[in-house]
Amino acid sequence: MPRRILSVKPITIPAVKAILEKIGEEQMDQFQRRTMDYIIKFSKIDPDKSEKLVKGLVEKFGLEEEEAIQLVNCMPKSIEEIRVFLAGGRKIIETSKLEAILSFLNSGVEEGEKERQEDQSNPPDQLEH
Repeated sequence: MPRRILSVKPITIPAVKAILEKIGEEQMDQFQRRTMDYIIKFSKIDPDKSEKLVKGLVEKFGLEEEEAIQLVNCMPKSIEEIRVFLAGGRKIIETSKLEAILSFLNSGVEEGEKERQEDQSNPPDQLEH
């Protein structure tokens, strides 16, 4: 029986990773495995942080959700890179706003790195036999 698309909702690469991890590798088809390989290579932050960043970009900076998702997926490192993603909207964005967006994205990455470092420095308790 053919499948029908009921709705379309753009999501971040880290969100896709979380969905595929719930499926489990043994249950994935070939397309899902290839997608997972791509995601492992290009996912730059964890799913919870990506959701917060998208929400913040939409609320604080007035970006469209699709624009915010693209920025979070790629995590640009410069204002020029951000301009590439936002140029399609045919609107001129002030440099100060672009700097604020870059700072906001960087703060999300820094928090994620701190959490990862804390997790690595505090390994789970070892089971005693």
